[in-house]
Amino acid sequence: MTFITILDYIGTFAFAISGIRLASAKHFDWFGAYVIGLVTAVGGGTLRDLLLGCTPFWMTQPSYLIVTGFALIAVLILGDKVIHMHNTIFIFDAIGLALFTVVGIEKSNAAGFPMFVGIIMGTLTGAAGGVFRDTLINEEPLIFRKDIYAIACILGGFVYYLCDFIGLHTALTGTATAVTVILIRIIAVKYHISLPTLKGEESKNTDK
Repeated sequence: MTFITILDYIGTFAFAISGIRLASAKHFDWFGAYVIGLVTAVGGGTLRDLLLGCTPFWMTQPSYLIVTGFALIAVLILGDKVIHMHNTIFIFDAIGLALFTVVGIEKSNAAGFPMFVGIIMGTLTGAAGGVFRDTLINEEPLIFRKDIYAIACILGGFVYYLCDFIGLHTALTGTATAVTVILIRIIAVKYHISLPTLKGEESKNTDK
């Protein structure tokens, strides 16, 4: 099992947990929760593979479906402990975001695409699953709010290519990238750092 595959599995489990937890808050049944967890976990990677001209990874490796099943079992066993662990779920989401960013960049590089494509693919892999999840559960997608989310993936991507440029080992490069994404998410949430919102005419009239 390669380093990137290990990251992929950990990221899948982390994102599936976060998706299933949100489905629980919406009172989905077990199957619905599993679907939300799966979409959260593989949605970004599926979009990435389609854009890179590859067969979506989970279609040739059903282990990702199994990992999502384990995530559902973990939520069922721990029950309310997981559902009410907001901070823990945030950490799971941040870890999934970080690891999937690394995976997306690695797969883009393997396909021979340049740096800017790698950063975009890393961001899509990390953030797109959450967009699909939020859409399915009728929530405003997180990356379209003020939260520093996709921006964390982009900055992590720049760190990846900086580390690659100076010749760090692949494992160290991936670790530095993941840590960067996680720290940015934690710092942004802890200190309420966000991007400014764009106010249209309706918002301006409301503010008067």
